[in-house]
Amino acid sequence: MPLLYFSVYTITTMPHKFTNSLIHESSPYLLQHAHNPVNWYAWGSEALQKAKAENKLILVSIGYAACHWCHVMERESFENETVAEKMNLYFINIKIDREERPDLDHIYMDAVQAISGSGGWPLNVFLTPDAKPFYGGTYFPPVQAYNRSSWTEVITAVNRSWNQKPGEIEAQAENLLQHLKQSSNFENLKITDGLFTLNHCNEITANILKQADTVWGGFGKAPKFPQTLTTQYLLQFYHYTKNEEALNQALLSLDKMIDGGIYDHAGGGFARYSTDAEWLAPHFEKMLYDNALVINVLSDAYLITKNEKYAIVINHTIAFLIREMHHKNGGFFAALDADSEGEEGKFYVWSKTEIDAILEDDAAVFCAFYDVTQNGNWEGSNILRILKEPALFAKDHNIDLAVLQSKLTECLKKLLHKRNKRLRPLTDDKILLGWNALLITALCKAGAALNKTHYVELGENTMQFLMTAFKAESNGAAMHHTYKDSIAKYPAFLDDYAYMIQACIQLQEVTSNLNYLNTAAILTNYVTENFYDEKSGFYQYTHKNQQDVILRKSEVYDGATPSGNSIMAENLNYLGMVFGNSKWNTLANSLIKRLGNAAIKYPTSFGVWASLILKNTFGLQQLIITGNDFAAIKNRILCYYLPGRMLLCSNGQSAVTHIGLFKEKFEEGQNRLFWCRQYECLPPFTNADFFINNFEKWNYSGINSQ
Repeated sequence: MPLLYFSVYTITTMPHKFTNSLIHESSPYLLQHAHNPVNWYAWGSEALQKAKAENKLILVSIGYAACHWCHVMERESFENETVAEKMNLYFINIKIDREERPDLDHIYMDAVQAISGSGGWPLNVFLTPDAKPFYGGTYFPPVQAYNRSSWTEVITAVNRSWNQKPGEIEAQAENLLQHLKQSSNFENLKITDGLFTLNHCNEITANILKQADTVWGGFGKAPKFPQTLTTQYLLQFYHYTKNEEALNQALLSLDKMIDGGIYDHAGGGFARYSTDAEWLAPHFEKMLYDNALVINVLSDAYLITKNEKYAIVINHTIAFLIREMHHKNGGFFAALDADSEGEEGKFYVWSKTEIDAILEDDAAVFCAFYDVTQNGNWEGSNILRILKEPALFAKDHNIDLAVLQSKLTECLKKLLHKRNKRLRPLTDDKILLGWNALLITALCKAGAALNKTHYVELGENTMQFLMTAFKAESNGAAMHHTYKDSIAKYPAFLDDYAYMIQACIQLQEVTSNLNYLNTAAILTNYVTENFYDEKSGFYQYTHKNQQDVILRKSEVYDGATPSGNSIMAENLNYLGMVFGNSKWNTLANSLIKRLGNAAIKYPTSFGVWASLILKNTFGLQQLIITGNDFAAIKNRILCYYLPGRMLLCSNGQSAVTHIGLFKEKFEEGQNRLFWCRQYECLPPFTNADFFINNFEKWNYSGINSQ
């Protein structure tokens, strides 16, 4: 039975004692709970109206298919008939896939963080009958443990409070709702002292480096997340300032992740985060968005260093995505589970005995290189990781480096072949619009950096699939958020549109197909009309007509994924210059200034905003190439790392009069190359070699460095 259909297969062909209404859902996460004794509902009018009609509290439990602790709590509590009986008696129980409904997850995660000071998944939050949160937490054990009350104690106490003091709970819920509404007020985060300067950028960098782990890379202590957006800022800062400390910390972070267990050395791809400071032990789930963002930043690192290590990992990771997460009709799946056969990481870990049997004479060298021991480096098993660079290892073991690398590559292939015979983790086979758009951007970056046109072609094919499968209406810009089994549903959110616009811009950069810019402009107009909130000065996460949320939020934090607002600011800046739309440029600058102080003081939570301040300080460059030979010249330019660059090319045959940057830049029968900063251009060049060799000479003159 193919992996893709495993969870559905077990639900539909095996007899079950219980079946609830989740059986009608398409989300793999919800389907996993369809045979719990808990009478789960999906979020919708049926459950919400039932809660009001019966004056019952609502329990909302939020998770996702690849979440290890979500599976643990299901096994311990939601599959327990005694516990389920109490839950069914006390509450209307609603299960939510956070990836299908990130809007609801954002609201109720904020509520739990306000209540308890922390968040995570599974997220369990209690609501009044009108869906207002008043209490919640994350994982609750079946018995008292980890300084936490048991799940049974929690649900019993909440039900007792509702029966005895409903007025107090209603008042508490109303107070919390008002707090959540106030949390979208970012007035105190504005930059008020005029233009951004180099001093602001230096302060951002200093604040990042204060949190840097200079031994193991990354930022902060365990658990460690990739924080690719922060790393990307450091690479950009190095480009503009030649600050070696910023470059070294960025590359150290990438190198240690690549060497660690968070990276799948046998199969490619990165897990979501590491539970320890050394990047050894992940929770093993692999998310599409993480891998897209890592490919993106590794492409930048490769352009700066030309280090073949980064190229190898980019290729390996894309190969993994194509092999294990690509739908045959187009698009990429959301995630791979952490667990298989009921155990976390079982699919990925090894015993030394097993490796010895597979690799035979090569096992000793392989085990020494990848830290494989008889006792194991993680819970009695081994996670493959590298503790010494290949050149040093080869020298220490008196092995030719090329021979070592060839041997290790062949050994990994053998292990992957053997691993593929194991029972695989489940695939969350829904396709998400925004995450696929992030991957398109990454494929464009990788294709340009490594000069691999098939990556760009894959990006174009994916965009074509998204624009067809996710369309909400045949002649409009509205799109859906998620797609599975040939059905797209739920209105797309701000992030979806922002990432799609970004992907269109990147596709134009590498293909010079100006139709992508037209699509980006259409989507930008739609988003601004339907998501922008004049009162707050930010885009809101949900469409203005959405009715099933208790409030509309503005998401501004760059967390595991970039915020829709920061990406929209970047999009508006770019497209405003392309089309000569000053309103878009003004809105972009307004967004950046509104978050300026936050990005300066807390840059690891505002990575894209920090990059926007950097580019705002140094100014965007426009590289414009016209003439019949633009393609060959463009490909040479794409090999350079120019983070503040806009690249537009045309032979003049297509209708480009609506693109202001092309105005008066064509001359019949001649290639012309323009270097512009903001809207000021140097005289045109006709010698491509001279033009390309003098990038550094022309960069950033006139910068305000006070």
